[in-house]
Amino acid sequence: MIILPAIDLYGKKAVRLLHGDYNQMTVYSDNPAAVALGFAGAGAKNIHIVDLEGARDGSPANFETIREIIKTSGLFAEVGGGIRTRAEIEKYLGAGAGRVILGTAALENFEFLRSAVRDYGDKIAVGVDIRDGRVALRGWRELSDIDCHAFCERLQEVGVGTIICTDISKDGAMRGTNRELYRELSRKYSMNIIASGGVSTLDDLIALSRLGIYGAIIGRALYTGDINLKEALAAV
Repeated sequence: MIILPAIDLYGKKAVRLLHGDYNQMTVYSDNPAAVALGFAGAGAKNIHIVDLEGARDGSPANFETIREIIKTSGLFAEVGGGIRTRAEIEKYLGAGAGRVILGTAALENFEFLRSAVRDYGDKIAVGVDIRDGRVALRGWRELSDIDCHAFCERLQEVGVGTIICTDISKDGAMRGTNRELYRELSRKYSMNIIASGGVSTLDDLIALSRLGIYGAIIGRALYTGDINLKEALAAV
C-alpha cells in the first residue's frame, strides 16, 4: 500500500479543515514546499495536494504554489481542487503532476470525464467524496442525489483506474477511518482505491493495508505528530 501525505492549500498556506468546513480551518505552515520537502526527507515517494479554494470556487487558485511543491519535493504528486477543463488538466500535468483528480467535473459532466480518461489514461483519478452514502461536490459544500456505489460503478465502466474515496464525516476528526466502507469498496471494484479521511493511527494504516487498499492519505495526523511518517511507511 502506498502512503500519500497530504497538503491542503488555502491562500498559499498548508492548512487542514475539520469535516471539510472552511470555517474550521487550522493553518500549519506558510511554506508548503518546505513541508513537502520534509515528507520527501522522511522517505515519502508520493504526495496528495488539494487546492481548497479551487475546489470551493471552481477554478484553481494555488497553481504556482503547487508547481513549487512538485519541483521542490520531487515527489509523485496527485493534484485536485477545481480542475474542470482540459486546459487545467494539461496545465497541471505540464507542471509535473503525475495524476490529476477530477471531482465535481466528473460528477456533472460525464462525457468530459470519459474523454479525459480516453486521452490521459491513468493520469486521471476521480475523487469520490461521501456524506451519508451520497456524493458531495463543490468542495463538499453541496450534496448530490447520486449514490456513491452507483457513481463508482459508472467510473469503473468508463475505465477510471484510481479513485480517492473520502468519508467526509471522518475527515480531520482524528477518530479513525471508515474501515467498513473501504472493505466494501475493495470487494466490489477493481479500481485502485485510495482511502482518505480519519487516518489517525498506525493501526488504521495496517488495517487498510490488510484490506488490499491501494493507498492511504494521511493529513492532520502528520501535522499533529500522532503519526510518524517514517514509521507509517515502514508499517505498510
